Amino acid sequence: MSTATPTSESEETVASVVVVDYGLGNLRSVTRGLERAGAAVEITDDPEAFAEADGVVLPGVGAFLEGVENADPIREDLLELAEAGKPLFGICLGMQMLLTSSEEGETDGDAAVTGLDLIPGTNVRFAEGQKVPHMGWNELSVDRGHPLVEGVDGEYAYFVHSYYARPDDGDATVASTDYGVEFPSIVANEAGNVFGTQFHPEKSGETGLRILRNFVEFCRTE
Repeated sequence: MSTATPTSESEETVASVVVVDYGLGNLRSVTRGLERAGAAVEITDDPEAFAEADGVVLPGVGAFLEGVENADPIREDLLELAEAGKPLFGICLGMQMLLTSSEEGETDGDAAVTGLDLIPGTNVRFAEGQKVPHMGWNELSVDRGHPLVEGVDGEYAYFVHSYYARPDDGDATVASTDYGVEFPSIVANEAGNVFGTQFHPEKSGETGLRILRNFVEFCRTE
């Protein structure tokens, strides 16, 4: 399945981006956000298109188990892209899938599955007593430099999630957010080309648009 979505004539195309269609995710709203950020967007599950694009977005809404299983046919293709240095941007569930594992399957009684393991670590559920899902606007506190977070320290983003990332390496945390516990809201691998946001940039107003523009510019320069 492949759907090309050109940017409007009023917007300058800065980079080509593939939004991965693996059966889960808010594909249209992510696409619209990327278009506003200057990307020429294609929605597809075709690995050849992944390789040809300047950057790849892995969106996601739903459960970790279902996400990993749905993406299994393209797992090796995503891993090869990451190894080659291609920008790979996970959003919400897509970010959680960049890690190694999740408590979600264990909590729900499902068999454990392995994520992409591009950022070693696990996803854990908010502690008992905290309202889940965490839903609404919360502040981003930038912990270290990365092209994705230029100009967003102290800004607010929109979250909807019950699990959060716990990377093995604390340096994987690019930005954090306080929701009773401080958790990583943006993570990245050591090389910097694989990264993700726990929040939805496409639903986060001007802050989200800035992040998407940062991503598109990063794709252009890589």
